[in-house]
Amino acid sequence: KCNQMFGNWLIDDTLEAIKYFKVAIKGPLMTPVGGGIRSINVRLRQALELYACIRPVRYFDGVPSPLKEPWKVNMVVFRENMEDVYAGIEWPAGSVECAKIRNFLTDEFGISLREDVGLGLKPISVFGSKRIMRKALQYAVERDRSSVTIVHKGNIMKYTEGLFRACCYEVAKEEFFDQTIIEEDLSSKGTGFSSSKKVIVKDRIADAMFQQILLRPEEYDVVVTPNLNGDYLSDAIAATVGGLGMAPGANVGDEAAVFEATHGTAPKYAGMDKVNPTSLILSSVMMLEHIGWKEAAALIVRGIERTIQSKTVTYDLARLMKGASEVSCSKFAETVCENM
Repeated sequence: KCNQMFGNWLIDDTLEAIKYFKVAIKGPLMTPVGGGIRSINVRLRQALELYACIRPVRYFDGVPSPLKEPWKVNMVVFRENMEDVYAGIEWPAGSVECAKIRNFLTDEFGISLREDVGLGLKPISVFGSKRIMRKALQYAVERDRSSVTIVHKGNIMKYTEGLFRACCYEVAKEEFFDQTIIEEDLSSKGTGFSSSKKVIVKDRIADAMFQQILLRPEEYDVVVTPNLNGDYLSDAIAATVGGLGMAPGANVGDEAAVFEATHGTAPKYAGMDKVNPTSLILSSVMMLEHIGWKEAAALIVRGIERTIQSKTVTYDLARLMKGASEVSCSKFAETVCENM
């Protein structure tokens, strides 16, 4: 039973059902800012070991975009889902626990911190880093994607995000040596070297990557990142193809997978039959592909493409499209079904 008095907002039966059926699809769940309950999304990922957050972002013809050439955007973000600052290991300012950690850092390492500081830990492990890179490379190889780019801040956080970068390269070199080539090695071999059948592995500093997705999006295919970077970056890429309403997502482990819209909640629109359902619909497409029902997935994508091309869209797109017919959330879905 869900016992709100004691903070158990995620029903145990829900977890058991997902473990049994292996797949689930869900809508956005709100997480209070600065207090209240901890994220149910994070708990789902941790309880089910859904270590890979996968967010494909592609352009649908006709969708308004701030880019001049948005059709060049076709990326899949693999975000490590269990570690980094999202692990939830933190203590509030003024708490006894926070004071203990602060005093420990001062006494043992000579690190001086203000008394009113809040503290958190950023765990990034060899195991977790290699696991997400392995998942990204498997995806790239199986789907004939051209490259995998490691996005990190290893220049500043050398022992966490720097470790992530190093581990990703190790997986490529040791486990996928026949199927990958490192960008630096490709450059050293000269322009005459053919890598047509190999996945190029490269890395970019996170802040520079935010420029790259705007200026040179065609050079990036599969992207693999630590947890926080992946959250920021996938949202930014989605903005280039029409916003979060167009971006699906999946949280995948070795035993189960939970599919969900990338965007958060919008309480002010509750019950208004107004918002764009494309993100959630595309998340169902990912679920169908995951279980092997690719024909059904392709039909849904075709329905979305035709609906958008006919300029029958929800308010978020209609206000940016000339000559568009603004429809409700449910009417948009009905039109997608008609166009399948």
